[in-house]
Amino acid sequence: MDPNRLTTSGILLALTAILVPGLCAQPVSWRIDPLHSSAQFSVRHMMISTVRGQFGGVKGAVVYDAKNPAGSSVEATIDCTTINTGEPKRDSDLKTAEFFDVKRYPVMTFKSKTVTALSPGKLKVTGDLTINAITREVILDLDGPTAPIRDTQHREKIGVSAVTKVSRKEFGILYNPIMETGGVAVSDEVSIVLEIELIKNQN
Repeated sequence: MDPNRLTTSGILLALTAILVPGLCAQPVSWRIDPLHSSAQFSVRHMMISTVRGQFGGVKGAVVYDAKNPAGSSVEATIDCTTINTGEPKRDSDLKTAEFFDVKRYPVMTFKSKTVTALSPGKLKVTGDLTINAITREVILDLDGPTAPIRDTQHREKIGVSAVTKVSRKEFGILYNPIMETGGVAVSDEVSIVLEIELIKNQN
């Protein structure tokens, strides 16, 4: 047998072993676990303290391509009626037309436009956030996803965390009483933290 043919064959086998896994890698479809996900927010009050709250009812779908993060996508909704700041009277006020107007717009939505890998375990997700029928582009700085694990129901799960800041006024939330000292009661900038668990969809 020709030694050169053996060498060529060996090279082809080695290349196949290296390239085929990459060629076969496919984007993976996940869904958000609403029972273990939340959207938390904080805003400065009278410039002397910070009010914090959160929304539950986070739902949506994620397609994640580990080999090509740019091929990933996110679509999610958040139930505005679940707002909870720990003070029932304030929560009732936040559901009115002056704030989230939950009777007309019970959910906010997010749909990604681009996903960019910044470094291992760091992604930038740019997309459209819609609150009260007003859409603005926002950028999420994302940590993760974590390594997959299986829960007690043997479902494969991963986790991600993300942060961003938005202007509430850009979404039509204009509540802005003036204090005697001349400052505003509630700051315009709102900090948002997302804690998301994802469940792998079965093929």
